[in-house]
Amino acid sequence: MVALFALTLSASAQTTAMSPDGRISLELGLSDGTPHYNVSYNGQQVLADSPLGIVTNMGDYSRNLSLKGVDERDVSESYSLRNIKQSKVDYQARELVAHYEQDGRSVLDIIFRVSNRDVAFCYKVYPKGETRVCVVKEEVSAFRLPAETTTFLCPQSKPMGGFARTSPSYETPYALDEPVGKNGWGEGFTFPCLFKAPQAWVLISETGTDGNYVGCRLLNEQGGNYRIGFPQAGELNGIGSTTPSMALPGLTPWRTITLGTLANIVETTAPFDLVAPKYEASQTYQYGKGSWSWIIGMDPSCNFDEQKRYIDFSAAMGYQSVLIDAFWDKQIGYERIAELARYGKTKGVGLFLWYNSNGSWNDAPQTPIGKMNNSRIRREEMRWMQENGIRGIKVDFFGGDKQPMMQLYEDILSDANDFGLLVIFHGCTLPRGWERMYPNYAASEAVLASENLHFGQGACDAEARNACIHPFIRNTVGAMDFGGSALNKFYGADNQHGTVRRTSDVFALATAVLFQSAVQHFALAPNNLTDAPEWAIGFMKQVPTTWDEVRFIDGYPGQYIILARRHGDKWFVVGANAEKEPLKKTITLPMFEKGTALKVYSDNAQLEGSVKSIKQNKKQQVSIVIPCNGGLVITNE
Repeated sequence: MVALFALTLSASAQTTAMSPDGRISLELGLSDGTPHYNVSYNGQQVLADSPLGIVTNMGDYSRNLSLKGVDERDVSESYSLRNIKQSKVDYQARELVAHYEQDGRSVLDIIFRVSNRDVAFCYKVYPKGETRVCVVKEEVSAFRLPAETTTFLCPQSKPMGGFARTSPSYETPYALDEPVGKNGWGEGFTFPCLFKAPQAWVLISETGTDGNYVGCRLLNEQGGNYRIGFPQAGELNGIGSTTPSMALPGLTPWRTITLGTLANIVETTAPFDLVAPKYEASQTYQYGKGSWSWIIGMDPSCNFDEQKRYIDFSAAMGYQSVLIDAFWDKQIGYERIAELARYGKTKGVGLFLWYNSNGSWNDAPQTPIGKMNNSRIRREEMRWMQENGIRGIKVDFFGGDKQPMMQLYEDILSDANDFGLLVIFHGCTLPRGWERMYPNYAASEAVLASENLHFGQGACDAEARNACIHPFIRNTVGAMDFGGSALNKFYGADNQHGTVRRTSDVFALATAVLFQSAVQHFALAPNNLTDAPEWAIGFMKQVPTTWDEVRFIDGYPGQYIILARRHGDKWFVVGANAEKEPLKKTITLPMFEKGTALKVYSDNAQLEGSVKSIKQNKKQQVSIVIPCNGGLVITNE
């Protein structure tokens, strides 16, 4: 249903849009030629008057504007997407399109959407005479939060740092419960950005970014004032501009503001509501579970015999794939990879192959290198993969968020679709609505992922804390390829040496559900068939990777999390606790009817897991205890 009409407003007038349920209110105004907006939740202002507009090489469209009129309509859309947190989405929103003039000429539209959980806006830029292209020099877009707000943010790293000068790659630790007014490590923060304002929780991010723009970050100016920032000059080894160029008329990506309760944050579908597919899927892509040797055995495990053993392991687990990591071209070779692919096919197991993205933007030596950055070579490589039945690729070590890098992401995805390949990105930017935009997109890392558990004991010691962050922030906006759920006691090939896992086996099962990605390569090892508890292996054989629904139950970022996901008619209620004291709760589970037989996986104080069967009581409540570093799983049998 669409209702469309126009309003003509004076230069100082304001217009308001409400969410369908009336909880969220957007007020759009113009003062002395400068557009601005504010947002309220349940009648209380959450974002104060915040500036809008962009500055281009054709003119400054953030001031000296006059409002020509406002179009309003109701937006209602239903769509299905197998590879996000909710398979069927009914999206309803109120849309405002404000048309601005400068010197009597149409220059800019600001498009707002207000739904029950989210506010989003983007810009449409018009040609100027015969000028049909422009450079966006700056976005004035900002978000003014109350001074009492606390922050849950991931600092942006400086460019050309870290391993082999591969940063920024969205792999920095979160700072939790910090006051406003900081600017990370001097370079702002990576999206998404979570805030706890006195009136509501607020998650700020962006979606719809493709090769026509840059990936942005959030910069703190002072106090609770945050604004959109473009990439750093040093990214991509200094190659390319920090500013995007656009064909006109052109649309910018959407800025998204999710607000309200933590349930709104965890359950939002805003990144996907606002975008559309860019091309048709060349086939029906198969998601699912897989194994990979590298997380336990590192580079030496990338040999023919070990990969064949992992194919057998995946087959024994009922998994669909094996990920073969770096140096496979040197340590196995193309002919024997083809042999492994043929062997895997007899077992019902496909292969994902690792690639270095690099052309000239970092020093990462891992091979295959110099193939994904060149269209001709890339397509030749992908044709070989298609001919040999390779299922997908994992491309690593990207060089930042400038427009040429965004174009590379899009080109890799588009080419891969031509050859029927799924794509996973690592050492990379945040996905911005890509599950819906690119039908063969599988997942992105863009987080301090499982490799760090192997590299340092500190990451193992903080594993539970980090697991209780990601469902509230990183994983709310897109698939997160974490590569975890280890059942080894040690991150080493012999399971006797290496960093020590501090979390329980039940915790490992819980994170298989907590961390959402339609393709999951778990950190399990063949020895787990005999040295891990039978109930744990049984669960990991059956756990889905695609979901029909998500419900937040309880939690606080970095402390604990309890949520539920549904696959078909089966619910998985999972939890994790990072606090020193045991988490004791009575939780209400309305998804289980009275008398429903439930299977409960839980830990004792020594993190020893066990499984018991109970029946749902008439109050639909379950009392739980989760020790520090422990987990919880409840399913209907």
